[in-house]
Amino acid sequence: MLVLALAYTGAYLLLAALPGDAVIARYASPDLGLTDAQIQAIREALGADQPLIVQYMKSIAGFLSGDFGYSVASGAAVSDLIATALPATLLLAVLGLALAVVLAVTIAFTATYGRGTWLRRLFRGIPPVFVSLPVFWIGIILIQIFSFRLGLVPVIGASPAQALILPVITLSIPIAAPLAQVLMRSIDEVREQPFVTVVRARGAGTSWLLWRNVARNALLPTLTMAGLLFGELVGGAVVTETVFARPGIGQLTAQAVANRDTPVLLAVVVISTVAFVTINLVVDLLYPVLDPRLRTPRTGRDKSRDSGGDKKTVRADPIGAPA
Repeated sequence: MLVLALAYTGAYLLLAALPGDAVIARYASPDLGLTDAQIQAIREALGADQPLIVQYMKSIAGFLSGDFGYSVASGAAVSDLIATALPATLLLAVLGLALAVVLAVTIAFTATYGRGTWLRRLFRGIPPVFVSLPVFWIGIILIQIFSFRLGLVPVIGASPAQALILPVITLSIPIAAPLAQVLMRSIDEVREQPFVTVVRARGAGTSWLLWRNVARNALLPTLTMAGLLFGELVGGAVVTETVFARPGIGQLTAQAVANRDTPVLLAVVVISTVAFVTINLVVDLLYPVLDPRLRTPRTGRDKSRDSGGDKKTVRADPIGAPA
């Protein structure tokens, strides 16, 4: 709740600090021919002439009651605009995150366990390249290659599935890069742990060691990074949906920024913040599920217990480590 309140307040103050407002952006055009008195009347009707603190408190009260207000640019209810645009963006974000995870796991495992030194070095160099590529540039290049040159994905008349291919790839590449970097670093650290040497000495093969021991212990930092990067999916969706002309939250945000449509922008901020906080809460709740060590009370790790007269120390071993 604190994060949500701070994000909303910060966005409101930043938008209010910009010169002009949505009324001026829409009605002050010379093409409309409205007089200053008519524009002032519109401002009074919309409440834009009231003090900032009054507008802020009314906005807060509306959001708490589920009323996002009305778009200044189109006059439509903001809740209707969000409900129409949100499903397309959620589908794009979920598929983009899923593909990013697949790419990150493939890159990290190949970079650490690939056959040949040249192959491992090649895959270790991929994340820095991916993370430096702008999202809009990736989208334009993919359109040029796969649509215009090869003709594999049509630009006009594409089916819903075809229309998702290039945007999902565009959105996943910048997300996969930091995930792969964190996973590679975690794998390298886990491989140096003594329990890995013990498991290998007991005859465990590479596949067993990777999937049953190394990967499970290296997963938690990557899971944390995945939760943090979910916030970038919204920012990436703005550019991706604009490049590919896809309807969604991203395109709605771009239009609201161009029109200074404050109610729409504030609603997008609230939805993005709720999604970000919820994802990170889910990640925190998944920690004890993935790591049994976190289910043990902290006070029980350092205490000793009596069993038949002998004192045994309660010790937390790595996941999958031999007892």
